[in-house]
Amino acid sequence: MTTGGAGRAGRARDGAGRTAAAASVAAVAAVLAAGLLSGCATLASPSSPASPSVQNSPSPTPPEALCTRLVVHWAREVLGSGTYGDYQSMGLSNGQYEILRSVVDEARVEHKHRGADAADELIRREARTGCAAWYRSGGPGAGAWR
Repeated sequence: MTTGGAGRAGRARDGAGRTAAAASVAAVAAVLAAGLLSGCATLASPSSPASPSVQNSPSPTPPEALCTRLVVHWAREVLGSGTYGDYQSMGLSNGQYEILRSVVDEARVEHKHRGADAADELIRREARTGCAAWYRSGGPGAGAWR
């Protein structure tokens, strides 16, 4: 037997006989649907301006700058640990790996003679120079697996 509009053990029912949980789910679904429909209407409107985030998006980073960042990062890691990893595990192309090896060889000599700060400056300078030259001559698309 039920009393006071209650259904089975502890489930309150509204006037239409739905449980409170079902009514809540229906209400949330209605709010979400209304939000989606209003969003779609806004996006579909041909007279609405493009969103500010699209208009103000930054320009892509040039490939030689990305190359420089990668080579500088891994040169510091290799100089500190003394060991190289596989170029693919480092996220480098073969050409970037060649630049890295050259930079690290020079940085080791610089570190020995002039210290860590001089070696770090050399790493930044030589990575930038090597990557700029490499991309000027075609970059990774210039040869097989480079």
